[in-house]
Amino acid sequence: MQPVNHCLLASKVPSVPRRPYTLVSCAVSADGCLDDASGDRLILSGPEDLDEVDELRAAADAILVGAGTIRADNPRLLIRSPRRSARRQARGQPPQPLRVTLTATAGLDPAAHFFTGPGTPLVYCATPVLAAARDRLGRAAVIIGAGDPPSLGDVLQDLFSERKVETLLIEGGARILRDTLAADLADELRLAVAPFFVGSPDAPRFGLPAAYPHGAARPMRLGSARRLGDVAVLHYFFGNRERPASFPLWPSSGSRPTSSASSHGMSSPGCAAAPRVPGAGRAHSHTAIAASDLWR
Repeated sequence: MQPVNHCLLASKVPSVPRRPYTLVSCAVSADGCLDDASGDRLILSGPEDLDEVDELRAAADAILVGAGTIRADNPRLLIRSPRRSARRQARGQPPQPLRVTLTATAGLDPAAHFFTGPGTPLVYCATPVLAAARDRLGRAAVIIGAGDPPSLGDVLQDLFSERKVETLLIEGGARILRDTLAADLADELRLAVAPFFVGSPDAPRFGLPAAYPHGAARPMRLGSARRLGDVAVLHYFFGNRERPASFPLWPSSGSRPTSSASSHGMSSPGCAAAPRVPGAGRAHSHTAIAASDLWR
């Protein structure tokens, strides 16, 4: 009998990242803008798309946005459907997912919707402003030092190991999206494309310049391309990490969601075959990069 080469076996076992299973979700215009340059928020999603995002929120343990998104959009980051919230409670979860943000300056308003929803949110901040953040926001949130310079990867690891967050939904803004994808910290990308152009050179954009790991030599895998009203929804997978059963997966027809890919004849992202692709068919409310870019 041949001896077992345990080193060889270990090399064939894929490592599981010490971070939550992470889905990035955003809506863009046809020319890739997350918003326009006006002071008013641009609506990029239709009601069908927003309902799917609500379903994703209901499946996530936590939702993360950058501090700039809180200042610009004042999002609530809540599940809108009472039925979905009740379903979470029936599973022994809180009625709403944990809200998470990042800041370099602690320059957030404690009266913002982010801080006034149910549950206590988390605020990660650069170590030099930790005392200021606790003075300003300590009654409204749990304040956590994130190092100097801070690392988004370390934040996700802390969420996973210390806060027991197993599934994370990232909704923006532009820099958070860039840094998540450039650092290969996401497992899925859900991209909703609105049927119009913005055309402004000053508008915030998806896919800011960076050294993205999933370039032409290592492309993403397209799981589905669907039409929701006039919005096109593209769903990509980045690797072969096992997908949590709680995350819904919509078939290419755009019909009711399922938490299991196999129930629609679609391969799991962890299988050799990719999910079937149909033949036709700003945040939804937006490795350490330079602190001035990531932590605002």
